[in-house]
Amino acid sequence: MAITYQFNKTSLQSLEKDLKMRQRTLPTLQSKETALRLEVKKAKKELEDLDKEVERRIKDYDQMIALWGEFDTSLIHVDDVRMSIKKIAGVRIPVLDEVVYTTKEFSLFSSPKWFADGFDQLKTIADVGIRQEFVRRKVDLLEYARKKTTQKVNLFEKVQIPGYQDAIRKIKRFMEDEENLNKSSQKIVKAKKGGQNDDQ
Repeated sequence: MAITYQFNKTSLQSLEKDLKMRQRTLPTLQSKETALRLEVKKAKKELEDLDKEVERRIKDYDQMIALWGEFDTSLIHVDDVRMSIKKIAGVRIPVLDEVVYTTKEFSLFSSPKWFADGFDQLKTIADVGIRQEFVRRKVDLLEYARKKTTQKVNLFEKVQIPGYQDAIRKIKRFMEDEENLNKSSQKIVKAKKGGQNDDQ
């Protein structure tokens, strides 16, 4: 981004104001970036743990694969996934509150004994899988926000702040040079006037 300016006091004051604003904002952005970095790390660890749990639950499910052939899958259905929004370092993150299931009535006498446990096992697998998707979304949102914040920090640190400082330095030098030229020309004019007065 090229900083446009003119060699005058108004432009100098405007640049100094913009520079101060960026210098005040930079520590806040750096803190946000650090917080997001930590949250991303925690969320990735949480996702890793959930991935392992899903894998373990599926292995448990696979061990009973012969029995699951008897299970009527229409007896249980995910009805609703209730969620809320939580802000983490200024980023809106969906949070899983509850998974609501609809279960149909079934006869305990005509169904195998393990059906009741099967309901619990399916609910647990579904809960973990849905939680896994929420955490995956959380990681994506936090990672995106962290990248954007890092870009902004780099823009301020490496481009804008040095650019404004350079522009301010150039304007000040120009104004000092102009002032020195004015003083020099005034001295020359005074010297000439003084020389003319001596001749008379």
